[in-house]
Amino acid sequence: MVRKRNQGNTNTTAEMISGNTDTNLSELSVCITDDHGLILEGFRSVLINNGISNVDIYSNASDLLNVFSSKHYDIYIIDVEMPGMDGISLTDTIRKTYPNAKIIVSTMHDELWTLRKLAERNVDAIVYKSPDSSQMMTAIRSLLDGQRYYCAEAEAALKLMNKNIEHPSQREMEVLQAIGNGLTSKEIADKLFISENTVEAHRKSLFTKLEARNIAELIVTAVRRGYINVK
Repeated sequence: MVRKRNQGNTNTTAEMISGNTDTNLSELSVCITDDHGLILEGFRSVLINNGISNVDIYSNASDLLNVFSSKHYDIYIIDVEMPGMDGISLTDTIRKTYPNAKIIVSTMHDELWTLRKLAERNVDAIVYKSPDSSQMMTAIRSLLDGQRYYCAEAEAALKLMNKNIEHPSQREMEVLQAIGNGLTSKEIADKLFISENTVEAHRKSLFTKLEARNIAELIVTAVRRGYINVK
């Protein structure tokens, strides 16, 4: 729920966070938007057990946007991949409407192009979904201290992005992920609505950029650099 601001205090909690003011956890308003019910309840339980009682949950971006004009939160915890509007578009909407709001992205996607989009939007924290839910509280406390928090894996991947390496384009990333999933050139072409010749051109470019001599080397290098996940 949204707390009413005391008339004698001109600073919202979000502004206090931005100003590196010692904000009590119990004063925070937080919303969690994720299409996985277990994750919603799990994160809410972690926050409540750590003294954050003002927590609302939404199963998709649309549900949050339905109350957007009447409810504002200090911290938005959002998933990247959701039905309808994804987390990256939702981040843009939140930033446009509430520029001082703090955004924590919780995701299972560690591909470099996804992290690049999040970094470009200056999200305040990136946390990979894992059994270690304590990372979420570490991220929140970092924000209260006026610090950004990117988990170690995200930091390592973003450092790689800044190195003098020619990274694949987003389309090449899509082809690379499809290769990692075992798809043939024809299957990739059908999936991405491109010709097989275009797929082969992307393959050739990927082998050059990743300095790979065969498919095995291509996949190993892609996983090591954080370009793709192989299930």
